[in-house]
Amino acid sequence: MEIILVEDVEGIGHKGAVVTVKPGFARNFLLPRRLAIAATSNAANLYKELQRQRTMQEDKRLAIAREAAAKLNGTEVNISAAANEEDTLFGSVTEKEIADALAHAGFKYEPRQIGLMEHIKQLGLYEIPVRIYGDVSANVKVWVVRP
Repeated sequence: MEIILVEDVEGIGHKGAVVTVKPGFARNFLLPRRLAIAATSNAANLYKELQRQRTMQEDKRLAIAREAAAKLNGTEVNISAAANEEDTLFGSVTEKEIADALAHAGFKYEPRQIGLMEHIKQLGLYEIPVRIYGDVSANVKVWVVRP
């Protein structure tokens, strides 16, 4: 029986592949778990159309993310924080404070999108990556200064 795999199935094939399997295996295992669909002409055409639409939507999202990254790249924000004479902060600058500073500058991102390895504890200039979508990211310059 010919089927189209909807998910990767180990030992059978990858997503989107048309494979031939025994009818019992398809009927009792693959089809009930929605790992595959029967390879009739209608199902195959529908699957191909859905894949094409998903690919187009993904391309559109990536184009929007790249455009947003181009706008955000190189943006500088200032964050005021109290510090002692050795430029050590009394607290620390977190992802939320950076996200708030970006929102004040007109860019709305969640704190989880800020790629801060550890909280900032010194005054100075920091280059912080912001993940926008998938592999698309931009670097933001964060100045931590005295108030």
